Amino acid sequence: MKRSEVNRIIRENIEFLEQNRFCLPPFAFWSAEDWNSRGHECDEIRDNCLGWDITDFGSGDYEKIGLFLFTLRNGNQKKPELYKKPYAEKVMVVAPGQVTPYHYHWYKMEDIINRGGGTLAISLYNADSRTDLLDTQMPVTVHSDGRTYQVPAGTVLRLEPGESITLHPGQYHSFWAEGGKTMVVEVSQCNDDASDNRFLEPAGRFPAIEEDEPAEHLLCTEYPAAPEAFG
Repeated sequence: MKRSEVNRIIRENIEFLEQNRFCLPPFAFWSAEDWNSRGHECDEIRDNCLGWDITDFGSGDYEKIGLFLFTLRNGNQKKPELYKKPYAEKVMVVAPGQVTPYHYHWYKMEDIINRGGGTLAISLYNADSRTDLLDTQMPVTVHSDGRTYQVPAGTVLRLEPGESITLHPGQYHSFWAEGGKTMVVEVSQCNDDASDNRFLEPAGRFPAIEEDEPAEHLLCTEYPAAPEAFG
């Protein structure tokens, strides 16, 4: 992805979140220059990948296969003794015509909540225990807003604003927006996008960036280490 595209996506979605009265924390607006002076007091942001997260899943076509995310809080699966939060929270924006490809998590359970805009469509399968691919035969158990029921493999559920679904480890899911740009909140166990995603098809979770202009805000994988002078 080009840096100019990343900058544009962030600007557009800041405006969309503001329109939907979703307020971001102060560190969302720090510049690259600001980060050069942030000391170890900000290591929780660095170590747990809080902040901006723009991905095209290695597709080279963000508008069709991509997702905008901002992680507001997170623990750490690898350092639970240091970061004791057992939970995470993200806000995501899903644009019409844009798909998040099939994947599941080995560890993380998550609630996906439609917080406004259009309809969130989500397709569900279990992972086949023999092949680790889509199980096209086994019904999927759905936990949604206090209801538990079963649907055939591959069912597409449509979540209207205010509706949610709980996704368990081993449940393949793919989602997209219908009827307009959609704001989605994820509340989950600790998130680790570097090692807790199993994609059905090979995918790159974090994009390589072509630097065609300066970064307005750093992505969560780009923070510089704390200057040692700051202790």
